Amino acid sequence: MKKVMIAAILSVAMLTTSVVAENIKMGVILGFTGPIESLTPTMAASAELAFKEASDSGKLLGGSTIEVVRADSTCIDAAAATSAADRLVTSDRVAGIMGADCSGVTTAIANNVAIPNGVTMISPSATSPALTDIDDNGYFFRTAPSDARGGEILAQVVIERGISEVAVTYTNNDYGKGLADSFSSAFKTLGGTVTMDAAHEDGKGDYSAEVAALSASGAQELLVIGYLDQGGRGIIQSSIDSGAFSRFILSDGMIGQSLIDNVDGDLSGTFGTIAGSDSEGANVFKAVASANGIPGDGPYEPESYDAAALMILAMQAGNSSDRASIAANIMNVANAPGEIILPGELAKALDILSNGGQVNYQGATNVEFTEVGESTGSFKELEIGGGKFNTIKFR
Repeated sequence: MKKVMIAAILSVAMLTTSVVAENIKMGVILGFTGPIESLTPTMAASAELAFKEASDSGKLLGGSTIEVVRADSTCIDAAAATSAADRLVTSDRVAGIMGADCSGVTTAIANNVAIPNGVTMISPSATSPALTDIDDNGYFFRTAPSDARGGEILAQVVIERGISEVAVTYTNNDYGKGLADSFSSAFKTLGGTVTMDAAHEDGKGDYSAEVAALSASGAQELLVIGYLDQGGRGIIQSSIDSGAFSRFILSDGMIGQSLIDNVDGDLSGTFGTIAGSDSEGANVFKAVASANGIPGDGPYEPESYDAAALMILAMQAGNSSDRASIAANIMNVANAPGEIILPGELAKALDILSNGGQVNYQGATNVEFTEVGESTGSFKELEIGGGKFNTIKFR
């Protein structure tokens, strides 16, 4: 009940109080360099689309506009990420942060910067189960579902495909270990066998020793939990080169077109899962995003738009861009009661809130927050064929 109670105590919006239009700075911190750098440009663009939508409407806090300040989380360097976030908070004086992305740097930023300074941050893609229990004082949220559930979904998909034995390699960090543990537990419960699970380090030039050990475990299938622009891709390339494995099971961090484009070999039949929905909001977002040069169904694009939209609506609900007010009102706009709001309807939502009404933001991902402020989420199963990822089923 933590965030619900905080929202109830702190949400004292005076909707009759006049506000003066201002230029509100909002931070976007993602790994623009590092192991997922091919994913972050459209994630950032999706969040910035929501910020622009609110600014262009002229309805946000008496005609206020939003100025986006970007920062690089690197995805893997906690010290660099913390330093970048500190600049956003102390120098740029952002009102809130969309991000970060990878679980380790997200945890570092939350604990060392956002929470101590009372700044709301909403991650669109940090999935470590450990973040569920972070002592956040009501300032951390995420629109991506936890790997505690993601591992269960992936295990179900593997079993349903008739695969009963796998080897697992995972990137040696919070994300990799958390998802590997979740998958292995669920897979074994469903009757599967993990012949070997082993961490791999990112940044190596040669993964032949790791691949040889995984192959020697006797498994014919390899689950790769990692990053598509780093060690995970290296594991796959070494597997293909040596003939150790020919088809792969992928975690969400491995899913993106750059994997297909940069691996020398045929990945047809390789499959995996990632957060995704076939809801009305997802289809609306794809149309809105496509009209603005964004694919709309790429990894964590919908979640990024929703993260930004929630902070926008929280400002309007509290009639303030004050940091504490944003945190206090996230839960008020994320869940029922209220009028359902989809992507592209932020102006409508701002109108409702300015007139004292309530909104239930469902957005692009069917947003429904648990009491600790994280998405329950849905997933899509993808398979590579014809040189691209194809959606097989939603779950």
